[in-house]
Amino acid sequence: MEKLKEELISVLGKKEIIVDDIYTEKQGKYNILTIVLDKVGGIDLDTIVEATNIINPIVDKYDICDDSYILDVISKERGN
Repeated sequence: MEKLKEELISVLGKKEIIVDDIYTEKQGKYNILTIVLDKVGGIDLDTIVEATNIINPIVDKYDICDDSYILDVISKERGN
């Protein structure tokens, strides 16, 4: 998973998108791969969609899970 994170940091960094966290978890019968993104000044939905289109083929290169999984690309939560 570390190599995946390094590649995502490198590729998304060129678009000033920050990879804040990557983790997997099991929810019921589903495996979830969550990638948390951020950007200086906040990250909007269009940027999340753009990043997801970049992330998909990169994640496909890595065998992160023996089973199928759901990719969840989200923005970092902001405090008040």
